[in-house]
Amino acid sequence: MTAPARPGRTALMLVGVALTMASLSFAAVPFYSWFCRVTGYGGTPERAAAAPGPILDRTMMIRFDANVDRTMPWEFRPVQNTMRVRIGETALAFFEAYNPTGRVVAGTASFNVAPDQAGGYFDKIDCFCFTEQVLQPGERVQMPVTFFVDPAIVDDPEAGGIREITLSYTFFETPLPETQAMLTPAATADTN
Repeated sequence: MTAPARPGRTALMLVGVALTMASLSFAAVPFYSWFCRVTGYGGTPERAAAAPGPILDRTMMIRFDANVDRTMPWEFRPVQNTMRVRIGETALAFFEAYNPTGRVVAGTASFNVAPDQAGGYFDKIDCFCFTEQVLQPGERVQMPVTFFVDPAIVDDPEAGGIREITLSYTFFETPLPETQAMLTPAATADTN
């Protein structure tokens, strides 16, 4: 006959399991983000140094979508709603952000591509989403994204029939960089 488990030991094991699960849930978000960036899974666009070379006669309609998180005070929109590009051709599109508040606001954009099958073929060469953006009170900026659709998309049995891709961004407010935070009126008021 085995001795009954002690209640303290069982409680300690359950706390350990709960802590392990919570730790894994926090690690899952950055791991999933990394996995999507590397593979293009889930509509995550690829990052490239330059277009691969061949430009096809076939075109692709690119739609642009802009959103802000409910806590982000910026206004954010695409300058153009659509653009038709030749597959393999390097293209340039602009998004506009405006900070209507009386304070400095920093933000970072997350992005994806729809349909998901196109994510691995939509390559960004340069994008405002690669770095944090900081807007002064009342500041309005146009932010570029340079991209191309990889010609390999036409040979993919699942993605070859795609004729339209939507590039979508969502801006989230982030803490101000330390140098910016030191310059805000709230920071200087606290030191007086």
